[in-house]
Amino acid sequence: MIVKQIFYSSDFVKQFRKLSDPIQQLAIKKEQIFKNNPLHPSLRLHGLKGHLKGLFSISLTLNYRIIFKRKPNGDIIFVSIGTHDLYGHI
Repeated sequence: MIVKQIFYSSDFVKQFRKLSDPIQQLAIKKEQIFKNNPLHPSLRLHGLKGHLKGLFSISLTLNYRIIFKRKPNGDIIFVSIGTHDLYGHI
């Protein structure tokens, strides 16, 4: 998987701002890892199924995730960030 550029949906930005500072800092760190090596094992990258098919998830912690969409040109759109419960709100 190639990561050209990362864009952020308005929902992602709103959700990010509501996170605690430690989780925000971890998200920034994981985004950097993702940019440099999207298949790094610590990200636990995987495709989603069901009504979220076509989206992907990377793990920040056991509870927190970033959900993203991959464009054919290699651009990434971060769609959502939060706990595992966010899967029901996308």
